[in-house]
Amino acid sequence: MEKEKIAQAVEILRELDIDLWMVIDRESGIITDPMMDYVVGNHATWLSFFLFSRTGEKHAIVGNLDVETFRRAGLFDTVSAYKGSPRDDLLRLLRRLDPRKIAIDYSPDCAAADGLTHGNFLKLLELLQGSGLSDRLLPAEEVIAKLRGRKSAEELRRLRAACAITLDIYGRVARKARPGMSEKELAAWITARREKMGLPAAWHVDSCPAVFSGPQEIGAHSAPTGNVLRPGHIFNIDFGVKVEKYCSDLQRTWYILRPGEKAAPPEVQRGFDVLLESIRLAFAALRPGARGVDIDAVARGHIVSRGYDEYPHALGHQVGRDAHDGGALLGPAWERYGNLPFLPLEKDQVFTIEPRIYIKDFGVATVEEMVVITAAGAEYLSQPQVELWLVKPGR
Repeated sequence: MEKEKIAQAVEILRELDIDLWMVIDRESGIITDPMMDYVVGNHATWLSFFLFSRTGEKHAIVGNLDVETFRRAGLFDTVSAYKGSPRDDLLRLLRRLDPRKIAIDYSPDCAAADGLTHGNFLKLLELLQGSGLSDRLLPAEEVIAKLRGRKSAEELRRLRAACAITLDIYGRVARKARPGMSEKELAAWITARREKMGLPAAWHVDSCPAVFSGPQEIGAHSAPTGNVLRPGHIFNIDFGVKVEKYCSDLQRTWYILRPGEKAAPPEVQRGFDVLLESIRLAFAALRPGARGVDIDAVARGHIVSRGYDEYPHALGHQVGRDAHDGGALLGPAWERYGNLPFLPLEKDQVFTIEPRIYIKDFGVATVEEMVVITAAGAEYLSQPQVELWLVKPGR
């Protein structure tokens, strides 16, 4: 997979007219650049430099005891080992390549592109001092956004597989959930199913799954509580797994019928229908070149126009090796999102669509789907929820 992403990175450098991309890392077991897993695949101990040129050349400069690990990986044309300082090897290579633009991993808006620590940045400036090369540095955020965002056929296969497993577990929830069961108990059952399959959670296990029941308004990323499922309440689950490093991130909503009820109350059904329609409208608006801020406005505007409060977050984020994968965002023009909602969407990017509506006295209705941008629009990676799922009171 690293070779595939390196080849893609070279194409992106040519497209963006950037001569060189340099990933810098050290003591990867403590803190690491997120892009190490994409294009390096191993941990570095000492300050290390991984250089990718638009010409297709690939070079590594690492501490002397790390050299054999990177040579055996077979990803780089040369792997240079240093003992005291990497300065001479680094300057010799940079002078030979003579790049006009050197992209390094920092970004004020995108965490996935902000992997260069401040200390490593200062060390880089120290090593380049007097060379004139520090004036050629620029942020790699656009390179990284495209590299993480443009999913290959193999990446899409893994994402689809993760979605299918998540939906299989969701399909069993209505048979397991029952009034009186706590959020923690239901989450533990889902976790046990995941662990039996030998699959990692898509994000931190404290809130994967997240389970929310009844008319509470706590944060969407909170852990399950001892709150119990009750007839007449909505409950929803946010959950995902990793399949071969790639995540699913899906949410589904259920209503627990009260004795004598055959269907959800009209106010619950109406809220859920408005929610689904907002997803359908956003899905229909997705296409390459559209802006995330405009897609978010479609769903947000529909919900508000029907008399509900706007949801307090972005409509959707990218998904890949991380559940929140960085790059372009389907979000409003809020300061906390920076420039991400204004980036044009691209073919083969994978996004969630996840609005939510608070239905007074019943709870939160929310559905989260995963979609991939296609040349003509978008398609679902997950089988969408098209009706409110019901739990019978006698369970």
